[in-house]
Amino acid sequence: MSDEVVTRALVRYLAVPGLTGELALITLDNGHDHTRPSTFGPGGLASLDAALDEVEARSPAAIAVTGKPFVFAVGADLSGIPTIASATDAREIAETGHRVFRRLRDSAVPTFAFVNGAALGGGLELALHCHHRTIATTAVVAFPEVFLGLVPGWGGTQLLPALTGIDAAVTVIVENALAQNKTTPGPTAARLGIADAVFEPADFLERSLEWAAGVVSGEVTVRRPQPDESAWDDAITRARGIVAARTKGASPGALRAVELLDLARAGDAGFTAGTAAEDDALTDLLMSDELRAGLHSFDLVNKRAKRPAGAPDKALARKVTKVGVVGAGLMASQLALLFARRLEVPVVLTDVDQARVDKGVGWVHAELAKLAERGRLSPDARNRLTGLVTGSLSKDAFADADLVVEAVFEELSVKQQVFAEVEAVVSPECVLATNTSALSVTEMAAGLQHPERVVGLHFFNPVAVLPLLEVVRAERTDDATLATAFAVGKALKKSCVLVADAPAFVVNRLLTRFLGEVTAAVDAGTPVAVAEQALEPLGLPMTPFELLSLVGPAVALHVAERMHEAFPDRYGVSPGLQRMVSLGKTSVFSAPGVLDPELAGIDSGDAPLTAEELRDRAERALAQEIGLMLDEGVVQAVQDVDLCMLLGAGWPFWLGGISAYLDRTGVSEAVTGSRFLPRGVASLPG
Repeated sequence: MSDEVVTRALVRYLAVPGLTGELALITLDNGHDHTRPSTFGPGGLASLDAALDEVEARSPAAIAVTGKPFVFAVGADLSGIPTIASATDAREIAETGHRVFRRLRDSAVPTFAFVNGAALGGGLELALHCHHRTIATTAVVAFPEVFLGLVPGWGGTQLLPALTGIDAAVTVIVENALAQNKTTPGPTAARLGIADAVFEPADFLERSLEWAAGVVSGEVTVRRPQPDESAWDDAITRARGIVAARTKGASPGALRAVELLDLARAGDAGFTAGTAAEDDALTDLLMSDELRAGLHSFDLVNKRAKRPAGAPDKALARKVTKVGVVGAGLMASQLALLFARRLEVPVVLTDVDQARVDKGVGWVHAELAKLAERGRLSPDARNRLTGLVTGSLSKDAFADADLVVEAVFEELSVKQQVFAEVEAVVSPECVLATNTSALSVTEMAAGLQHPERVVGLHFFNPVAVLPLLEVVRAERTDDATLATAFAVGKALKKSCVLVADAPAFVVNRLLTRFLGEVTAAVDAGTPVAVAEQALEPLGLPMTPFELLSLVGPAVALHVAERMHEAFPDRYGVSPGLQRMVSLGKTSVFSAPGVLDPELAGIDSGDAPLTAEELRDRAERALAQEIGLMLDEGVVQAVQDVDLCMLLGAGWPFWLGGISAYLDRTGVSEAVTGSRFLPRGVASLPG
């Protein structure tokens, strides 16, 4: 790996009060600050191996490993995986990690991990190989491998259950990974048994050294509860259920992780066999398309999303010191809460009557109170943020705002009127943004004196959870407005993607096409039960009708009608969906798996499809639509389509983005005549 950023294992020898002999302290440091965390590639493992050679030759009283400021280590250097071209290379990576880390487990002198910051994946596995662990209150730990389509492959699946018990290990390795890579804070990690002691960051190293000396001298006794062996079967059953529910069995890495956790029930006696099974799993997975696809997704989210393609110079962005929100419904209230928390500037909501304004402001204040109750906001922060969010019946309250966002009913004339009223009271530099999901931003701005300061900011519901923000450039949007939009999105901790002002933009356009194929098939006679399961092999987070319920049939119908107006040859309006809306139904089911009796007959046509036929039709429709979007210049590149679907629609990471999946299945070439991505991108070379 010629481009590896090598993590050096730097050794120093310390005289620690209360310890007879030296303590060898190994610090992992790749020479960069915390924004480039330390990782392990071949060079990093070799450096740690050499450091342990040196330390063992000196025969210290104890060995400790820690990290650079804010970071312990975050695992394997994933950037080198595309260079692995054979199973032999893959196995060497797996076996080398096991061999080097095991030296800490097999050490004749006590070994310690001082987890001062983030310890993810292989970094956490290194810590688990040590005999004892301290952790900072500000540190976090996690195993993200299953999220990417991998497994913890350097001992994690075998070591963690012995410390925490199998049920907690299932939570950390499987459940948290498949819950968008949820991390575990230091204090919680200590309660679970991952660490033996927890200290504040200000004097973390000093306290850890003191504690380690006490352990070696016998003054400190480390007590660890014995795992409950009887819980094993239930925990493994729970793990299989989580994998089935969240991946539909479509992620080989998740399935292998559960198998490895089951092997760990043998404990120390089975450790060698368990780590050999990890070697086998890593070898197989590293040489799989699914893993390469997962890493492609990881790169999109962690690299491309941080440098949005097509964004103007950030120096053009205007400062935002006050935000106005038109509307006080749920979406508007969610936006107000987000602006207040992230920007920490005054936010004022308006609506057509006082009751609605009061309800919206009250909702925001209540949510802030809940955050404080959960310990996520201090009392002072809660009071400060609560004071920032106010309401008004008059848009005159926007006079000194730098950004006004409308989140009113999806009707073009209503939004045009709102913008005209706002423009009459704000400064010429104030940015006007719309949260429309499908309407034309250009038409919305057409009658304004300054259409150049109108931009689309399409958030996804729930606003606090979904990280995507589609930044929509209308025909006359200027660079200063666009730069401000991107700056605000970044401050809101959203991943921004630049999109053109095309009908429904990216995510809603593709989801509407996809849902349209499903509802059309049902209208033609495909049983609802068949349509509901037709896409299960993809491992999507929701079935088609779960998605429909989440979006809301009325919203889905509105967008479908809008898309039918724009593209009548590809987008239809489903009679079954119209019937649902007319009856006020939020789901096709009256109970799980039971078709609502009032909707009986919506699948009574005479041209049913099989699940395979419907899946093929949906995939072909998506490939066609992506090809057309690229031709139209809706996004800068196909990678932005993938990014939007990953972050806005929950497209599974292990599929590598929607375009990568369509490439691997051959659908892209069958529909468009070519692949969306070059061979070897999001797939094995060759």
